[in-house]
Amino acid sequence: MHRQLAAGFLLTICAAGISIAAETKPKPCSSAEHRAFDFWVGSWRVENPDGKLAGHNAITKSHDGCVLQENWRGRGGLTGSSLNIYDAATKRWHQTWVDSSGALLLLDGAYANNAMQLSGTHKNPDGTSGHDRITWSRLQNGRVRQIWEQSPDGKSWTVAFDGTYIPEAK
Repeated sequence: MHRQLAAGFLLTICAAGISIAAETKPKPCSSAEHRAFDFWVGSWRVENPDGKLAGHNAITKSHDGCVLQENWRGRGGLTGSSLNIYDAATKRWHQTWVDSSGALLLLDGAYANNAMQLSGTHKNPDGTSGHDRITWSRLQNGRVRQIWEQSPDGKSWTVAFDGTYIPEAK
């Protein structure tokens, strides 16, 4: 009888120890690197440089905070979504963008100098390749600026999109 009580007491102590150890383990995706793009999270009105509406964008955290999910609605009817994640193994950010025009962008990059910059290449319908570089910068008053540049050769760049994200009223 005493052995059963002692064994039960020991099992209870061990189980409590395991539980305490599990609670002190850091939560996945909670590092500063995983949180570097959180400044983009929110509901936004996006304006062109001339102040005209470009569209609305909602960026939310999903999958226990490990993924940023984007849902874009452009003024002209284009819709699109992206999934954004920090890959701790490569120490790089990754974005997969898809939209209602059938476009696919696969971008990788990093956060530095108060901005997130992701880049990649894409295939054009005619079989040629193009380069994309998108930079999100923090601005004053909680705003964000996104500049999307494209290049046929990776040397000369033109601006495909320049938008200022303004927080929408809640």
